[in-house]
Amino acid sequence: MASAAEQLAANFNVGSFAKATELKKRIWFTLGALIVYRLGTYIPVPGVDATVMGQLLAQHQGGILGMFNMFTGGALGRMTVFALNIMPYISASIIVQLMSTAVPSLEALKKEGEQGRKKLNQYTRYLTVLIALFQAYGIAVGLENVHSAAGAAVVHPGMFFLLSCVTTLVGGTMFLMWLGEQITARGVGNGISLIIFAGIVANLPHALASLFQLGYTGALSPFFVLLFLVLAALTIMFIVFMEQAQRRVVIQYPKRQMGQRMFGGDTTHMPLKVNTAGVIPPIFASSVLLIPVTIAGFMNGKSLPGWLSFLGQELGQGQPLYMLFYAAMIIFFSYFYAAVTFNPTETADNLRKQGGFIPGVRPGVSTASYFDKILTRLTTIGAAYMVAVCLLPQILISHYNVPFYFGGTSLIIIVSVTIDTVTQIQSHLVAHQYQGLMRKSRGGRKQRIIRR
Repeated sequence: MASAAEQLAANFNVGSFAKATELKKRIWFTLGALIVYRLGTYIPVPGVDATVMGQLLAQHQGGILGMFNMFTGGALGRMTVFALNIMPYISASIIVQLMSTAVPSLEALKKEGEQGRKKLNQYTRYLTVLIALFQAYGIAVGLENVHSAAGAAVVHPGMFFLLSCVTTLVGGTMFLMWLGEQITARGVGNGISLIIFAGIVANLPHALASLFQLGYTGALSPFFVLLFLVLAALTIMFIVFMEQAQRRVVIQYPKRQMGQRMFGGDTTHMPLKVNTAGVIPPIFASSVLLIPVTIAGFMNGKSLPGWLSFLGQELGQGQPLYMLFYAAMIIFFSYFYAAVTFNPTETADNLRKQGGFIPGVRPGVSTASYFDKILTRLTTIGAAYMVAVCLLPQILISHYNVPFYFGGTSLIIIVSVTIDTVTQIQSHLVAHQYQGLMRKSRGGRKQRIIRR
């Protein structure tokens, strides 16, 4: 039987959306913030030749630079103030989250509620600054050593350029971190995810144009272009299905008698997502595997250790060893991140304290083992799904020169963020309709009292 919220969600109309003034303000604020972000991706860093940077990204489009440029919405290729994007904040968030499960003091903060969460967020901001400083300095030093046929990437290298470049890039990252928090608090959806989503979507028209250009010039047959578009649509449908798939564990609460009244006796469900780890595994796996390839490309095979040169050749996109390690690392990170984000023992203890139990399973250790068994099976399915979605586009990219933006990671991010944002919009509409029903109920009650 559908819940009241699901029934209201099924009866949405334009009129109810038009009356939701608060929701419209949130949507306009979100759109305005994303426009500010996109404008910032065109403000260049002083002293950098954008032409040389464009040539550099064209040479390393298949490496980690191409993937990073995709996440930044092309800001890295244009070398703008948002070239680092929000990636240092994401790295810091993951590190703090992982440490909060291993360091007792951080784990205690995690359990303190709102105050503990604020302290962890503060630590995340400090770590973001450190990571951004490290990455910005590495980019600035690397730019001074970049030369191409068009000339040097940096017009006037030196200490002043290093200082200005590092300050600009770190300032851009901190501004995006603040902007993402504002979107989360005053807009709709998760601000950090929406910033990455906007960067990827902004380059999709260019990727589609490149695909059609390949078909027009004869590099790809029209039949293959049509087949690819159909396959992309089917892949998106499959991602939507898997991202919404969940295993509902039945939870029952016993009846309790307080005075002459009986409470409890309800049956509910605990939803466990099939893809518990989200988009983290392919991002981590791509970053780790493409580092040797990128380093080898920068050095042009000179002054490289033998093992690094071998990895740079064998771990290129489309190579069998690359595919094998890519799949293995996605599976590894899927299990690792699922174990970090969901603690079966803690969940079983919380369920026992609330008086709930799973029918046919004893509370305590047996419940924790039951959750662990379900999580293992779901993670296996989720990891297999991630491998299938991520490897198929890699084959198309390497063998048919399909634009890089059609990779599995970008499709998963687009679908996941869209589902999350639409869900939040539906939640706001449901809350607005509930408030309207409550106001009508109060108004009717007042009228009955006046008549009496």
